[in-house]
Order: sequence, then structure tokens, then C-alpha cells
Amino acid sequence: MIEHTNKQFHTELEATRSLFLQMGGVVESMVEQAMEALFSGDLRLVDQVREREKEVNSLEVEIDERITYIIARNQPTAIDLRTLLSISKMLTDLERCGDEAERIAKMARRLHEADSGYEPVVELRHMSNSVASMINQSLDAFARQDMVVAADVVRKDKDVDKEWKGSLRHVITYMIEDPRTISRSIDLIFIARALERMGDHAKNMAERVIYMVLGDDVRHTGMKNTVRTALGKDVNFDE
Repeated sequence: MIEHTNKQFHTELEATRSLFLQMGGVVESMVEQAMEALFSGDLRLVDQVREREKEVNSLEVEIDERITYIIARNQPTAIDLRTLLSISKMLTDLERCGDEAERIAKMARRLHEADSGYEPVVELRHMSNSVASMINQSLDAFARQDMVVAADVVRKDKDVDKEWKGSLRHVITYMIEDPRTISRSIDLIFIARALERMGDHAKNMAERVIYMVLGDDVRHTGMKNTVRTALGKDVNFDE
């Protein structure tokens, strides 16, 4: 009976992990489609992003219910409990990435419909690629319990923050040079801010992976300490 219960528990745990990764795949698609709508003007993608947002919300509710049920029924300990708690926390970050993608898609529609001559800021393409990579790596780190990948995501957040500030300076200069662009420039600022927030959410997920595997809560301890904890060694940050 114990063996049967244990087998059932791990089956339920693995199913929950798989659903979370499925949700991650949907969010990744949303980010990609939202940015493609912005850069290409293909506004059909906006509707696809909005439909996927409903799927993300549905998966969030289902996974939350599964986690509650598994914990109540099995009272897991050690890494199994940390895994469930980590998924529960990462769900919020992943769902918010979906929210930001939907926000970008809506702004893309407004920009392209309001101004046929609209051209996105160049920095946003590189920034969006960086953020998409961070989300993908966070999910990969979770799937493979890979501390090296998790540490890399934490480090990349600093680069995204710099790109956000660079984009902000660029857009402000754009507004000063041509006040007629103020309205569209404000939308661009909000898009850059949405990307920066997604980077923060990806970093949060990477920190949760570190907690899941090692049991160390590295939130609010600083990037250097987080990376050292994840890699289990001193790192030369001057390189």
C-alpha cells in the first residue's frame, strides 16, 4: 500500500511539473507573438496572444489546485515539498509574464493602427530577445535542475536592466527632437518597461529553482551571492 501511494504521489508530482512546463511553453509563444506583432505589424498575432492568455489563466488555476491537493493528501517533505512550493511561486511570475506579453500586444495594435509609418526602437528587438532567452532558460533550469543555467539567468537580469535604461534614454531623446512623437514614445516606454518586468520575473523563477534544488532562499541576497550559492564556488565578477 505504501509503495502504491508513493508511486501515485510521484506520478502526480511529475504531472504537475509537466503542466507547469506546458504553461511555460504557452507564455514563451505569447512573448514571441507579441513582439512579432510589434515589429512586423501583423495584428492577427494580437488576437492569438489574447487567446493564449486565457489558456495561461486556466493552466494557472489547474496547477494551483493540483498543488493544494498533493500537499494535503501526501504531506511531502524535503525536495518534493520544495518543488511544489517553488512551482506555486513560479506560477505567479509565469502568469505575469503572460500579462505583460498581452499588454505589449495591445500596444502594438494601437501603435500600428494609429500610425502607418511607425518604426519600433531598435533596442527593443535585442531586449526582447534577451528576455525571451531568460524565460526559456529559467524553464530549462527548472526542468533539468540546472544550477549553472539558473545562475546565468540571474546574471542576465542586470544586462536587461541596462538595456531598459538605454531604451528609455533613446525614446526620451526621440520625444525631445520631435514632440509629435510623444504619444507613440510613451507607448514604447511602457513596452520597454513590460520587457524589463518580464526579465525580473524570469530572474525570480531562476532564484526559485536554486531554492528548490539546494534549499537556500537567495531572494534579496544580491546577484553575487545568488550566483555563488548556485554554483557552489567563488566567482570572479570582474571578468
